Amino acid sequence: MGTSETADPPPFVRLASDPLRWRLLRELSHGDRRVRELVGLVGQPQNLVSYHLRKLRAAELVTARRSSFDGRDTYYHLDLERCADALAAAGSSLHPALAPIGVEVKQAESRLKVLFVCTGNSGRSPMAEALLRHRAGSRVEVSSAGSHPKPVHPDAVRVLAERGIALTHEPSHVDDHRRRRFHWVISLCDRVREVCPEFPGHPRVVHWSLPDPAKEPESYPAFRRLADELDRRIGFLTARFGVEYRDDEVNRT
Repeated sequence: MGTSETADPPPFVRLASDPLRWRLLRELSHGDRRVRELVGLVGQPQNLVSYHLRKLRAAELVTARRSSFDGRDTYYHLDLERCADALAAAGSSLHPALAPIGVEVKQAESRLKVLFVCTGNSGRSPMAEALLRHRAGSRVEVSSAGSHPKPVHPDAVRVLAERGIALTHEPSHVDDHRRRRFHWVISLCDRVREVCPEFPGHPRVVHWSLPDPAKEPESYPAFRRLADELDRRIGFLTARFGVEYRDDEVNRT
């Protein structure tokens, strides 16, 4: 008897079924990484890690971007939206009843403390701060800072105003926050990642490798692209809230 059950597994299933590729996907789901960081995390040779990264890039699940701090480095980023679509398609191909209907995430009982950091605290980090506050409301206490703060870029204000979000922000230096305790510290540019101080309480440290839109020849379209990218990443970030953070010493201060 011939049935459709003899069909090959969907591409995502074949890709993710490899144990090393699955570990790489898991590590990249937490933030952008360089090859040498992935090598250390998965404990495998660089040539093998690079081979599997090429497979994931060919499937358009992972993208690569040259570091703005050191052009010899490349940051790899996992496209979580594409993964979500691929997982949904895999479930539906097995049985229509397995199509996703949404997952309820348990909310944290205490307010999360989140810090976004970039170089100037004039575009990327204040936009991320405003977008997270807009999405999460009272669930988070969110701040932003820079290693070399300067006034907020007018295109950052303009782009968020188009989304109905008023960006009013006074730039601050990251050193002004180094004694505070956070659950999450998220660096948004490759330069600030190299100089970001350690914070008390062992927060979860994540890196998002995002280019500076102010350096683009046409900054306004670049700021719009940045807002879209930040909104996507923050959407997935909020899905983790209440699941992965532990209410320990942070809330004792």
